[in-house]
Amino acid sequence: MADHDFGYTKWGKDWVRFAESLRQTRPDPQLPSARRAARDGKVQITIDGRTVRAVVHRGRSTAEVTIDVAPMSQGAMAEISRHLSGIQPLLTDDLYHAIAAAGHPPAPALVRVDCSCPADTPRCIHELSVYYDMARRIDDDPRIALDVQGFFRASADGTEVSVTATPQRWIALNALDPAAYFMVTE
Repeated sequence: MADHDFGYTKWGKDWVRFAESLRQTRPDPQLPSARRAARDGKVQITIDGRTVRAVVHRGRSTAEVTIDVAPMSQGAMAEISRHLSGIQPLLTDDLYHAIAAAGHPPAPALVRVDCSCPADTPRCIHELSVYYDMARRIDDDPRIALDVQGFFRASADGTEVSVTATPQRWIALNALDPAAYFMVTE
């Protein structure tokens, strides 16, 4: 049975779905070990543009996993930009649902997945561990979900996508830094 340590936001759940496909008809015995590897810090990830590179340590072996993510569609970029505002916009589950309801789901698509291990299975435990670790990272900071799809870099036509399209008229209380907001005079 899956736990809720990974993919507790809609943004992170997209990466959990790569490991726990809805088309899966029976339990995958590799999933508990993959979750444990991600939870125990056995996965070191670096993100370079739309490429996720990971080194997964498991027992005495080490495997390198490379995942290429497809660029986000122009429609999804425009819809996300339309909803985002302020200096540090919040990527909430409600925003995810609004973007998906507009016909542009922000779920990533994988172009290529490669692992250096000798496994003869379509999905190895190293690949599954990377999916879970990405979900954990994205749950902590949903901007990673957009960044790995190229949202914050130049779009296909060469223009930069702005996340400050609409000025915000209010500031969330938790966005304020009390040390910078309040002045102490002596």
